[in-house]
Amino acid sequence: MLISTQYLKFVRYNFCNSNRAFLSKNYSTFNPNIRTPFTVLGIETSCDDTGVAIVNSDRQIISEAIHLQQQLHEPYGGIVPNLAMSSHQQYLPLVIREALDKANMDIAKDIDVIAVTRGPGLPACLGNGLSAGKALAAALCKPLIGVHHMASHALTARLTHPTPNLLPFPFLTLLISGGHTLILVARGVNHYIHLGTTVDDSVGEAYDKIARLLKIPWLKGRGGGPGAALEQFAEKGDSKKFSVPIPMTKDKRRKEAMDLSFSGLKTSVNALITKHNLDIDDENIKRDLASTFQKAAIAHLTDKLELAFKWCKEKAIPLTALVASGGVASNKSIRFSLESLAVEQYNVPLICPPPHLCTDNGVMIAWAGVERFRIGLVDEYTIDHMPKWPISSLGSSMSL
Repeated sequence: MLISTQYLKFVRYNFCNSNRAFLSKNYSTFNPNIRTPFTVLGIETSCDDTGVAIVNSDRQIISEAIHLQQQLHEPYGGIVPNLAMSSHQQYLPLVIREALDKANMDIAKDIDVIAVTRGPGLPACLGNGLSAGKALAAALCKPLIGVHHMASHALTARLTHPTPNLLPFPFLTLLISGGHTLILVARGVNHYIHLGTTVDDSVGEAYDKIARLLKIPWLKGRGGGPGAALEQFAEKGDSKKFSVPIPMTKDKRRKEAMDLSFSGLKTSVNALITKHNLDIDDENIKRDLASTFQKAAIAHLTDKLELAFKWCKEKAIPLTALVASGGVASNKSIRFSLESLAVEQYNVPLICPPPHLCTDNGVMIAWAGVERFRIGLVDEYTIDHMPKWPISSLGSSMSL
């Protein structure tokens, strides 16, 4: 569905007329004449990356700008919320300006919709981006869309998958990042079935903790950080040199559930080091331990995904793909294992965004804005950030 000039004017009127500012939200009840394309500016500040992008409804990424904070946080071994917030405050205006300059666009004339991450994420960081988005939308009389961070990861595959038509729903989704681990069925833009999540650490957090334990220096640049550095170390290690138990395999009830657990892996690796008095300053030992951890983490992910595939089959859900996204989904070893599971056992493709769009970015927020605006999901200027925002609370979504 494409959006007409008349429709955009109607939406702006509803948002800017002082007597009708926050009336009808169900714009999808209108049937406007179509035009192509409409353009969305997306703002992402849920954690430590300041991302802004401009995307249109023809699936074109017009421009993108991002400011990374790795050097700021590496000395502390992880993300420091107050430092991340201050960096967003300092750089967000410049990143917005950079995205507009790259696109050669005027925000008042050329941007139709403002989309911004509403949650989940770090409270102070979310507030920075949301305040900026709300102010821009209100000052310029443009529709505002508050985006669920994890839903935007799931939807990015519909932007980047190289086919003429959008990837159809429903698809099984694995969202893996530094803050989240989720297994979902995406049934629509605003409709998700929540199958499983981590009961403790996310898989990305486990990668970061093991990297810190092994004193692995952070990988620099976009898509870098401690987890990406561990992946590189693991590539040259021997995963058979040591052994750690795969989580949630001993207890029958936990083994058959689709929830995940990663906190025990750090304990297991730490115990291994202590038991064998291993020298983690030895590069070879460090690589072997990294490879051992990664092998167990991937086995745990694939075990739980296999349960999810079986559940979908029992419910007669005609899956079109397995979509993996989030920063950890850029890991090559994880992608290889997921593809083997999806293609060889369940005859569906594995679809992942390009690695640079798996990590947090403005493109995914702008595209989620396109998807939501197209079906009439527009927010008031009074929305607040939601640091804890279960994806099952969206629209007609549900948890098991």
